[in-house]
Amino acid sequence: MDRHELCEALRAAGVPDAHYEIPDCPGGQPPHEGYYLARREGEWIVGVHERGRREVLKTFADESRACAWLHERLTYESPPPSRLTAEERDELLHDSEGIERRAQEQLERALAESRRRTRHDPPTGGH
Repeated sequence: MDRHELCEALRAAGVPDAHYEIPDCPGGQPPHEGYYLARREGEWIVGVHERGRREVLKTFADESRACAWLHERLTYESPPPSRLTAEERDELLHDSEGIERRAQEQLERALAESRRRTRHDPPTGGH
């Protein structure tokens, strides 16, 4: 899979353009937060753009492996969110700070899980 095929596959899977930045992939503006694919000094890099900073997650010797890895990350089906109890729902409805805090906690858990999966992936020929 090359980056052009990756773009097509992500669109076919319903992944919003705003979740990734891929060279030569037509679409909207580069995301403020999300994954990116880049070529640097003969290697392919997959990283994440968060809070104005870019962090390299993994490097690959070839485009195909980088694209496959990124495709897996963007199409991974995460478990459904947990249901709130009636008490939690009432508390959140009356506490906008609680809503914001809970959303931030869920985002941080999801990012930590993504990083954990990244660190524990078996080698795929990348660096």
